[in-house]
Amino acid sequence: MTSTIPRTAVLLPGTGSDEVFVRAVFARPLAALDIELVTPAPPPGNALAEGYLAELGRLAAARGPLLAGGISFGAHLAAEWAVREPGRCRGLLAALPAWNGAPDAAPASLAATLSADLVAEHGVEAALAKSAEGSPPWLIAELGRAWRRHGDGLAASLRTAASRPAPSLAALGVLPCPAGIATCVDDPIHPTKVAREWAAALPRAAVVETTLTALGEDRESLGRATVLAWLRAARV
Repeated sequence: MTSTIPRTAVLLPGTGSDEVFVRAVFARPLAALDIELVTPAPPPGNALAEGYLAELGRLAAARGPLLAGGISFGAHLAAEWAVREPGRCRGLLAALPAWNGAPDAAPASLAATLSADLVAEHGVEAALAKSAEGSPPWLIAELGRAWRRHGDGLAASLRTAASRPAPSLAALGVLPCPAGIATCVDDPIHPTKVAREWAAALPRAAVVETTLTALGEDRESLGRATVLAWLRAARV
């Protein structure tokens, strides 16, 4: 097992998030395995998805096969890339997958579309104020930083994420690398049912459960859960 651990992991953020959050979640859990973490900044606006896929390809060409993954939409893109490039992906870290196949009426897709509408109509600051209603302080702080960093491209990037299909279960079914999946059982936007559907479809996968409550208190809780799931899957 030790000799097969990839030396580089490339992790992507979720919809409207940024590389700062990804690093807070995954840096230390991966460092414990002596894996270097690379967290690309979000490409602007409509370039979000294709820009990230291109960056995964560039990094794989430069560094060799990768441990790829991300959070929510970032996990979707990493899985999409892994399905396209199975020979260049040594493992998948999928935290909080939100749907498979077409987004349809997935809660995360609907939430991203609503946020895009708010931003387009009222601007980032008013949309943040509206999104803060009923949200925990840690999430408000994360959104405030990340949404402001996205700037004028925020609405377009939210729409890009909301409308892009994730890999189908059939596509996931031919991915040979081990996959670690983490789910927050108290998260209605990223249903645990989806995480378990991904795990059932993937040939080598494990799921570890955590909670949004734990994530609010300790960002690394989500990273530890995802990495632990990957380690379990890699032993199969």
